[in-house]
Amino acid sequence: MHIRIVSVGRIKEKAVQAAMDEYLKRLSAYGRVELSAVLDEPVPEKLSPALEGQVLAREGERLLRLIPAGTYLIALDVHGGQMTSEEFAGHLEGLAVGGRSDVTFVIGGTLGLSPAVLGRSQMRLSLSKMTFTHQLVPLILLEQIYRAMKIIKGEPYHK
Repeated sequence: MHIRIVSVGRIKEKAVQAAMDEYLKRLSAYGRVELSAVLDEPVPEKLSPALEGQVLAREGERLLRLIPAGTYLIALDVHGGQMTSEEFAGHLEGLAVGGRSDVTFVIGGTLGLSPAVLGRSQMRLSLSKMTFTHQLVPLILLEQIYRAMKIIKGEPYHK
């Protein structure tokens, strides 16, 4: 399986980056996992709806340039559906068995994802009803992908 995680903004916390590197190392036994990020737009305190749309559009254009044609795109979206870890594992396994082994996850910035990115996605996924900083979301997602791979392979970890 080839998995990409494309996000807005660079990881600034060394501890978060170190944890992500550890999960990337663990995941290398299950397939190729790549991370890439685009620059985030500055977001002023007082944001008009027009300016919000411009910020989302600019970030969305950058994200879409990194998303290859033919990939199965999963948008992390607060309004997306939720899954248990076992359901998530089953979904990834179903994609692979169905010939969709190229999967890209896209993570927006502070304002979320542009309509263009959401419209391009085949699935919208919410990690939780809680709000996380967009700096932590890639780490949480990597852990869940790793957990899913362990579940798929029947290996101990997920309990």
